[in-house]
Amino acid sequence: MDLKGKVAVVTGAGSGIGYAIAQRFAAAGAAVAINYFGYENEARALAERMNSQGGRALAVKADVAKAGEVAAMVEQTTRELGGCHVLVNNAGVEKAMPLLDVTEEEWDKEVSINLKGAFLCLQAAGRAMRDSGQGGSIVNISSIHEDFPFPLHGPYCASKGGLRMLMRNAALELAPYQIRVNNVAPGAVATPINTGTLNDPAKMQRLSEIIPVGRMAKPEEVADVALFLASDSASYVTGSTYYVDGGMVRYAEPL
Repeated sequence: MDLKGKVAVVTGAGSGIGYAIAQRFAAAGAAVAINYFGYENEARALAERMNSQGGRALAVKADVAKAGEVAAMVEQTTRELGGCHVLVNNAGVEKAMPLLDVTEEEWDKEVSINLKGAFLCLQAAGRAMRDSGQGGSIVNISSIHEDFPFPLHGPYCASKGGLRMLMRNAALELAPYQIRVNNVAPGAVATPINTGTLNDPAKMQRLSEIIPVGRMAKPEEVADVALFLASDSASYVTGSTYYVDGGMVRYAEPL
């Protein structure tokens, strides 16, 4: 699989899964716009390293929950890198909190970034792909929690469930423009967002019990699936969610 001649925007690419995806895409030949809001130093260093190694990369600061900043990011990417053929909606946040204690502010924050932000980026990149006449691929980094309940994470689950249906609708509406839309749904992944879990031996032990393959994923394992969906190898693939969870959503115990 390669992305030679493609330009990709990866949101939330200063750390974790987004960082790994940006690296994979660059290694596959893509020019990459590395979006960040936090992790600025990491995003800029990654772009500089890609450029020094003969690739083409751009670090772009944008709050994905703000339409004007998203539009400017896509416009800058198109102008400086020569197009927008792939979008990876990766930016996301989560916070553990009992449902009855969730504040309006926290609800708005998670839904705005995880769902509204994905919509705004999909819309802006989708317009660029449509207008180019070349089509493209949109990959949303969702979660197993678009289907699988996650107590104490009500806003997160609601936003990811919404992202599932946004993907399905978008796949149908954008297909006439040769734009494919799919979700990647990671389970437990060793990234900064899971630092608390990674530092808790009891939680790590329990994860090893409920994940059939017995371990957390590496960010690169999620990036490999995103690369497939972004590439022409997935030219007939649209409208689906691809689980990268070691079988976690299928976990069951005999009675």
